[in-house]
Amino acid sequence: MSEREWNEDDSRLYREIAAVAVPRRDEQLAALAALAPFAAGDEFAIVELACGEGLLAAALLQAYPKARYLGLDGSDSMRRETAARFAPYGGRATIAPFDIGSPDWLPRAEGAGLVVSSLCVHHLDGASKRGLFASVYQRLAPGGALLLADLVEPSRAEARAWFADSWDRAVGEQSIARGASADLQRRFEAAHWNYYRYPDPIDRPSELFEQLAWLREAGFTAVDCFWMCAGHAVYGGYKPSR
Repeated sequence: MSEREWNEDDSRLYREIAAVAVPRRDEQLAALAALAPFAAGDEFAIVELACGEGLLAAALLQAYPKARYLGLDGSDSMRRETAARFAPYGGRATIAPFDIGSPDWLPRAEGAGLVVSSLCVHHLDGASKRGLFASVYQRLAPGGALLLADLVEPSRAEARAWFADSWDRAVGEQSIARGASADLQRRFEAAHWNYYRYPDPIDRPSELFEQLAWLREAGFTAVDCFWMCAGHAVYGGYKPSR
């Protein structure tokens, strides 16, 4: 992992500012749910890497009422936050700790129909992402999918500047939309949360096309970027049925 690792202070700050700090978060979550290769009544297993507050978990469990869900997160407070959202879903939803940098969690993805992750995989370096894609592909059920929402690394300085400016604009727009949330925008700026303006060693995004190539190399088909805004992309691929 990097020389600085995510900690509970990061988790707390993220929960407090995420409503404005994540560009068009509702669209990202909706895209991940809509892109799953299943009908609403299908029974399948979902594994989420870094389930955070549980917002994506809730969206998936609502969209697929017969699916079983396992949320993994390395933060105690994030797991508590997600667990609090699970009451309406009974035994369909469980949560457990994990470390994205360790392979110990991989057996829990065996036979999953859908592996998803939001704002987690960018903490891995390129070689580790490449290995993750191959390992998930091996364990996915035929016809399953790996879908990610994450930061991507720009290939040119002009793109980095555009991503940085776009992210700041998105935060400003979302702060205005929330009315009395100008404080959240100030906290976003004070925390230097905009990676493209303030690189942090904990963050290791890879270029988008590089990751799409690794997904194809792992065996995924229909590999694509499905949505993008301010350097945040929704991308992934599908495992053939047979």
